[in-house]
Amino acid sequence: MIETTSERTPKTWGAPQHRQVTWFEPAALQDEPRSGRAFLEAIRDGVVAPPPMASVFGFRILEVDAGRVVFSCEPDESTYNPLGVVHGGLVRTLLDTVAGCAVHSTLAAGVSYTSIDLSVSYLRAVTVDSGELRATGIATKVGRRVGFAEARVTDAFGREVATATSSLLIVAG
Repeated sequence: MIETTSERTPKTWGAPQHRQVTWFEPAALQDEPRSGRAFLEAIRDGVVAPPPMASVFGFRILEVDAGRVVFSCEPDESTYNPLGVVHGGLVRTLLDTVAGCAVHSTLAAGVSYTSIDLSVSYLRAVTVDSGELRATGIATKVGRRVGFAEARVTDAFGREVATATSSLLIVAG
């Protein structure tokens, strides 16, 4: 780990920046059985705390419908890679999240899912100047054992920055 607050920190690095992350007990996410759609609506409406991962990246649920979700995220410089752009992992995580949640929104209470695969195409670099990212996930087919979804991310100017397809394993409770 790189020390950034000691006398050994090179002055050329500039002033250290800080970002605080707050999350809530993840066990509370499973308190009450709900359908996937009701569960996502409860998170969106503040009835249920968001999962810790959503807090790390600042993901917010904007819309939930059966088979369709929209999330947002506004990356800051803490998500930059060495090339001076937002790390593709943040965008990939956002795509994985909306693809999974689109399928989740179709599932009954007690039924969950996990990603089998995710194929991502990056179309445009993302920086803080890209503004708020909006990710839309759409379940294209949900069977008894496997669900399929498509996802896309656009920047604040409506430009598509990445797309994905995903397969998800449906797990009966």
